Amino acid sequence: MSSPEAEGLDPEPVDRFIEELKAGKYGKVDHFLLIRHGRIVADQRIDHDYAALAKTYDPEDLISPNPSNPLYDYDNPDLHPYYQGTDLHTLQSVTKSVTSAALGIAVDEGVIDGVEVKAMPFFDQYAFDRSDPRKQEMTLEDLLTMRSGIEWETEGGYSQGTHSTVLLEGSDKWIQYVVDQPMDQNPGTVYEYNDGASVLIGKILRVATGKRADEWAREKLFNPIGIDDFFWKITPDGETDTEGGLFLSAHDLARLGYLFLREGVWNGKQVISKDWVQQSVNPIVQDTSPDNPESSFGYGYQWWVHEHEEGQPIVFGGRGFGGQSVTVFPESDVVAVFLGWDPRNDPGAASREFYDNVLPAALSGH
Repeated sequence: MSSPEAEGLDPEPVDRFIEELKAGKYGKVDHFLLIRHGRIVADQRIDHDYAALAKTYDPEDLISPNPSNPLYDYDNPDLHPYYQGTDLHTLQSVTKSVTSAALGIAVDEGVIDGVEVKAMPFFDQYAFDRSDPRKQEMTLEDLLTMRSGIEWETEGGYSQGTHSTVLLEGSDKWIQYVVDQPMDQNPGTVYEYNDGASVLIGKILRVATGKRADEWAREKLFNPIGIDDFFWKITPDGETDTEGGLFLSAHDLARLGYLFLREGVWNGKQVISKDWVQQSVNPIVQDTSPDNPESSFGYGYQWWVHEHEEGQPIVFGGRGFGGQSVTVFPESDVVAVFLGWDPRNDPGAASREFYDNVLPAALSGH
């Protein structure tokens, strides 16, 4: 623990921002954590009565894709955002970034022969249409960078029953559902955000290591950096939900951000190789919003690159549905964590305000 002043930040914009968070100016933020020089300088939890809120939702506006499986009832206040009254908060797609980190350790240890390995041989036990040669050419890196070429319907967002992720989460056989999807692009050529690609990554990790993704992550990633408590959804077919099923506390999510800030080193030990960290946050895909020319977001190995210059990351992090994020600012030696649950509104408002205005003001004030 420290203070903004002691770590070279002007406290006034930070304090003002926290008051705005508490007043609900940026939606339902549950926890804001700010770390500079490895020390916590702001730590604000904001409690919301999600049980009361759940009673006000229009039945036609519920976001549960699978009423028969309570783990995927996103309006159940016992499961979202916190898991059964604990400090473990849903991370949604930040899960992808954590899975990628765990996968990187398997590559570092030689359990997986690099990211250029073909993906489909890991799924030999599954029966699916193998007639399209494009599917056979798909590599692990294509999955990591969301350039799988697999057709994935996303139009209209998660509120649409035709969304491929909604259908996936309503399925009893997740892996089978994904491998059954047809190809619509050559792998490695076109960016298209695809939750199914992240599901396949989790299965590849299990086949390669012999351990389910959550078990591998506990041993190789969580334990070495002091994460002792987590919850991770298990799918109906017995796999770890690596597209969005991880729950962590804000402080433990910050540990992962700090590990990447320090290029994979924790207390002097190289937990993840520097090379994997650098590749993960390298904007391999440099334009993830072709329909939005104002967006500068890039994408690496399941990590978002918020700002990059000449192919180098300036700001990077993980992002999740509903208001989850861990953002790393290497030049400023800052890690910021936001946990929230506002999927019906604008869940990114708080993190954008911090990135655009609060942090620059706090840095310039000293």
